Amino acid sequence: MLEGRDIICFAHDWDSDPTSKTHIMQILSAKNRVLWVNSVGMRRPAASRRDLSRMLVKLARGLRGSVRVHDQFHVFNPLVLPFPGVRGIEQINNWLLSATLRRSARRLAFRRPILWTFLPNVSGLVGRLREGTVIYHCVDEYSAFAGVASERLRVLERDLLSRAHLVFASSEQLCRERRLQNPRTFFVSHGVDVDHFGKALVPATPIPPDIEGLSRPIVGFFGLIAEWVDLALIRGISEKRPDWSIVLIGRSTAPTDLLQGLRNVHLLGGKPYASLPGYCRGFDVGIIPFRVDDLTVRANPLKLREYLAAGLPVVATDLPEIRKYQDIVKIASDASAFVDEIEAALGERGEPHARRRVEAMRAESWEARVEQLSQIIESFERERTHAGRDRST
Repeated sequence: MLEGRDIICFAHDWDSDPTSKTHIMQILSAKNRVLWVNSVGMRRPAASRRDLSRMLVKLARGLRGSVRVHDQFHVFNPLVLPFPGVRGIEQINNWLLSATLRRSARRLAFRRPILWTFLPNVSGLVGRLREGTVIYHCVDEYSAFAGVASERLRVLERDLLSRAHLVFASSEQLCRERRLQNPRTFFVSHGVDVDHFGKALVPATPIPPDIEGLSRPIVGFFGLIAEWVDLALIRGISEKRPDWSIVLIGRSTAPTDLLQGLRNVHLLGGKPYASLPGYCRGFDVGIIPFRVDDLTVRANPLKLREYLAAGLPVVATDLPEIRKYQDIVKIASDASAFVDEIEAALGERGEPHARRRVEAMRAESWEARVEQLSQIIESFERERTHAGRDRST
């Protein structure tokens, strides 16, 4: 694994739900120093109470600068103008952010840090942070998200791809498309915290009280309830099997009106990451009811491996990265097919089936993924060092 390095990482807000970014940087921070930069937004704020509240929180945090999580990990709260896609504003933000980040990096005595960005909209910072290696880690087709300046994001990503030393992509389709613009693009799939989700198989793990009394079977989902979640599909499953309990865990950023009035659908809101194994223990089947569109065909859902590491039978929409697991995952295309496959999955809840799913995930731990990433980075840097020596002789 990488060791003794300084890393400036651009990602989502540190205190939001753990994602691939969180797991990767947490592991790296055991042997490296990480300055995590909270989200530099890609959406313009709306005139809503929620967005106003978020802006005020970000302003208050930004005035505090960086916050120490532990000796090797600091979180930087950027102060930027919330108008992405406006070029004049972008230039001001790049100047402001690069100046404040350089100051924070000096205070931490960072030297030639790795600039590791999971976001495509920071290309204007490349070359301004006294960085050594530049890494773009692409985990989504961000231009396909609702509410973003899509064309401007595509322009910024193309610029970033042309300037990055290495590109990592979390799905094969993302990888193929980015490799056309940067030949040093590598497919590195997501991982999973096997030990954490494996607690779902431990009898001492309590089932949370808000689902313990629900009628069986419990068909469960956890994750952000956003535009890519097919609520019409969930409604169809609910109506076809009104005796089933359908539990949705996660913050909603999309309207959930389609689910109103369905007595067997339970919207429980967001839950702490630490509680998810208990919910998995209470689920009979985990579902991934995603739409099939430009965003999701390039996605690699984290929850797929998390369900499997919890031993759960899984029924999912037919997406390329899910199709790879069709020997242990059931795939369906509409409500009728989902119902049929869920009923089949209910027959595969026993210990042998659960252990097979867990064992399939052991080779896909986050530690293994970080080791893979580290080897690619170290190999590139060795080659670059040798090339530099050859030029100097």
